[in-house]
Amino acid sequence: MLIEAGVVERIWRYPIKSTGGELLHQAEVEARGIVGDRLFAVRDAQGKFGSGKNTRRFRRMPGLLQLRSRYLDDVNEPQLLDPRGALTPDPSAYLRRYLGREDVEVAREGAVSHFDQLPLSVLTTATLDWVRSAVPDVPVDERRFRPNLLVRTPPGTPPFVEDEWFGSKARIGDAVCVEFVRSSERCVMTNEAQRDLPHSPLILRAITKAHDMRLDGLATVVSPGRLRTGDRLVLL
Repeated sequence: MLIEAGVVERIWRYPIKSTGGELLHQAEVEARGIVGDRLFAVRDAQGKFGSGKNTRRFRRMPGLLQLRSRYLDDVNEPQLLDPRGALTPDPSAYLRRYLGREDVEVAREGAVSHFDQLPLSVLTTATLDWVRSAVPDVPVDERRFRPNLLVRTPPGTPPFVEDEWFGSKARIGDAVCVEFVRSSERCVMTNEAQRDLPHSPLILRAITKAHDMRLDGLATVVSPGRLRTGDRLVLL
């Protein structure tokens, strides 16, 4: 039985990991995920990637979310935009000044994946609306959670409906097929300030209390292809 779960409302790609991304009307999807997504990262001399947290793989570099990245014509080299939206002519040189560190550069993905978990993150408006209701005094939109796809779900859809998709395959549009595996474990990046969204610890606190720090649906790509805003997401 086919179940229509929703419609793709927005498509996001993040050319440089941990920076603000770009909104797309359509995107090519390959086994790695959306083509060019998180293909580059800010890397330090120890090989750690810039992030909002310190772990074995990541180095906290406050302020990255105030920047944006995009591709102009292809995915060979990303552009970096400063907090005012102005293009930086040399992204690595700009980041050294901006972060106050001489050991950072914008680096293309090599043997170590830039993804925290799985290639594709899908968030529903049902879950996003729940977050808004849980922290009514804090501005919230999907940029807090950095999904690749925001899916508009039918009225009455319960929050965290993504959990019901785990273990299922879904077709998005005419060609793309994905398999939902699990949800993302959220971290302090959900609280971080970015452009017009202020810092707030209430967001992660609410998700932790209600849903064990987990939010979205992570998927692997079964069949590549092109997806567009307005495409239906159908559970198979």
